[in-house]
Amino acid sequence: MKTNEKIITTFLQKMGNQDLLSVFERIQQDFCQNKDHLQSLYNKWLSFYKEGMSHQEAFEMLTKASEELISVEEPEWEMIAARFLGYDIMCQVKQRMQQLQLSTFVEKVQYFVREGYYGAYLLEHYSPQEIEELSAYLKDERNDLFNYSGLELLYRRYLIHDYEHHVLETPQEMFMGIAMHLAMQEKERVHWAKQFYDVFSTLKVTMATPTMSNARKPFHQMSSCFADVVGDSLDSIYKSLDNFSQVSKHGGGMGLYFGKVRANGSSIRGYKGAAGGVIRWLKLVNDTAIAVDQLGVRQGAAAVYLDVWHKDLPEFLQIRTNNGDDRMKAHDIFPGVCYPNLFWELAKTNLDAPWYMMCPHEIYEIKGYHLEDYFGQEWEQRYYDCVADDRLSKRVMTVKEIVRLIIRSLVETGTPFAFNRDHVNEMNPNHHQGMIYCSNLCSEIAQNMSAMEILDTETVNLHGETIVVEKTKPGDFVVCNLASLTLGRLNVDDEKELQQTIHVVMRALDNVIDLNYYPIPFAQITNQKYRSVGLGTSGYHHLLCQKGIPFESDEHLKFMDQLYEKINYYALEASCLLAKEKGHYAYFQGSDYETGAYFQKRNYHSPKWQQLQEMIHHYGLRNGYLMAIAPTSSTSIIAGTTAAVDPIMKKFFIEEKKGSLMRRVAPDLSLKTFWLYKNAHYIDQNWIIKAAGIRQRHIDQSQSVNIYITQEFTFRKLLNLYILAYELGVKTLYYVRSQSLEVEECESCSA
Repeated sequence: MKTNEKIITTFLQKMGNQDLLSVFERIQQDFCQNKDHLQSLYNKWLSFYKEGMSHQEAFEMLTKASEELISVEEPEWEMIAARFLGYDIMCQVKQRMQQLQLSTFVEKVQYFVREGYYGAYLLEHYSPQEIEELSAYLKDERNDLFNYSGLELLYRRYLIHDYEHHVLETPQEMFMGIAMHLAMQEKERVHWAKQFYDVFSTLKVTMATPTMSNARKPFHQMSSCFADVVGDSLDSIYKSLDNFSQVSKHGGGMGLYFGKVRANGSSIRGYKGAAGGVIRWLKLVNDTAIAVDQLGVRQGAAAVYLDVWHKDLPEFLQIRTNNGDDRMKAHDIFPGVCYPNLFWELAKTNLDAPWYMMCPHEIYEIKGYHLEDYFGQEWEQRYYDCVADDRLSKRVMTVKEIVRLIIRSLVETGTPFAFNRDHVNEMNPNHHQGMIYCSNLCSEIAQNMSAMEILDTETVNLHGETIVVEKTKPGDFVVCNLASLTLGRLNVDDEKELQQTIHVVMRALDNVIDLNYYPIPFAQITNQKYRSVGLGTSGYHHLLCQKGIPFESDEHLKFMDQLYEKINYYALEASCLLAKEKGHYAYFQGSDYETGAYFQKRNYHSPKWQQLQEMIHHYGLRNGYLMAIAPTSSTSIIAGTTAAVDPIMKKFFIEEKKGSLMRRVAPDLSLKTFWLYKNAHYIDQNWIIKAAGIRQRHIDQSQSVNIYITQEFTFRKLLNLYILAYELGVKTLYYVRSQSLEVEECESCSA
């Protein structure tokens, strides 16, 4: 210990800062009981230190030295480096506040509002006394929960900086600002602000990136996911493109269903062969994604979906591949294919069977119905009715040929995403109000959707001015607000903690709906009718390793079946209690929740479930859709856990972020967990699909499920995974990630 005291004294002298003593003492207490960490740190730091360095430069080298010591053997350096970074952030904020002569949190909030960093609504809803009460509730010691990569990401991208890049906000002030925003219309707003703050600041819950970034700010667009049905007319297509540009401008990701758009060579106003097909329009989506970036940080992001029976499918499957005519490419958007059960049945039993691709517009002209508006047995009957009709032109390939095109694209680009439309619609709790055509950018959202209808344009006189008014009948424009339970941070065996946490986050998510800034009015209309939210999870593999459960085991499936049933139960319970307090969503009557079909379809028959079913029947639900598991790429880093439901890719890796290298270690890596953290690519992928099937029963929407492949994967092996997913009722599949393929993460849905 004397050696450590000498090292600490040397550090304090070189830094010229005695306040650092408390940081060193906590590090010594928490991490240096059995190891010579301070000696290692001192040796590494000396390799960076140069005489004449300023105190600040010397301190920065201390953080850098800690970060470079992170390894599989000593993962605790992630936490030590975070302690130094946390101290640095607090010092920077304190110094800036002194320069601005701001001494209290109230003064700080008032200054932030004046300068346009915070929205004025905070001061309109909270008195100075209430803000001071919340200030006294801040717990800066919770900064110690961050690891280095999480805190560095929070510092760089989420904390508020001024126009000269000085950080103005501490991590705990950020969490409180978000909590104050989400609680401000509650009758007991201070109470709920504290409740929200507690689950956010302990990292038990992460809100989606748009919520964390934009809550408390003047432009508070807090939703992650949007989806739209593109109508089959020039006006509808350009209206959908305009909507996408507005969503992208405000940081949202978009899913676009193009299954209603007529195929290449179809007729326009009776002129045969006039239509250019879907691909031409996808190039416009692609260009819009590039031109309208997300808040100036990254280019826009959209997924485009097409039915597997659409005549333009073969070209659609090649829009991201590197071979072929570049005029037919759209490299910056993400294709998804919508599959009926029939396709997978044929892929399973008869790959040589013919598959017929047709034009949806031609079907409507000749048959009088939209084939894409049906699902299940009724869709299959109508499909074969169309196949038998010689008046309809058809493009015929074998199922094997279609599957080969799909798998070639999967291996080369990681896409197309898979949307099992029959499963989705058969389990849709709001099927009485509509149809689900596709998913969103990250394939976890499944909600009723419909195309808007462009009506007439009229000229009106307003205060002596001639005004042109365009009338549009809104469809169901999907929008979803996301959050994730951090399973690795929760005591999932404590029913009270799990229930309390879920009840708090469900209230926070529901409040987002009313407090949100919507980029387009169609999103607001739909969101307030269905009040859809998406509660998901991160830290799945983290939790399994904490519990000592191998991923490839029946114990894993049994454990997660029980856990996700509990999560679903408490989410429904929370939404029901909110309905009792604030009223149910507009379309509750006639839904599967109201009729009880929701519970029958999922085999929820225990006395506990029957009691909840009766309560829901009586009071209703506040939210029409409740659960969806998003990718959580960024927010899982902040929470120091594993992403979504994915297994880890590596126990230790070095990540490049804007030119700097960051060392990352699997969470809670130890001798106990080391062998349980099996790399994703070396896990038998059947277990990933089986686990997705187990979880799907408890998730009313869907989940971002990735498949990881190696060079040894064959055509048949990959196809079998998709067939297994279909057999187990999995609604959607996200990327296929090969070891040699880098795919882009969705930042919008990160929750």
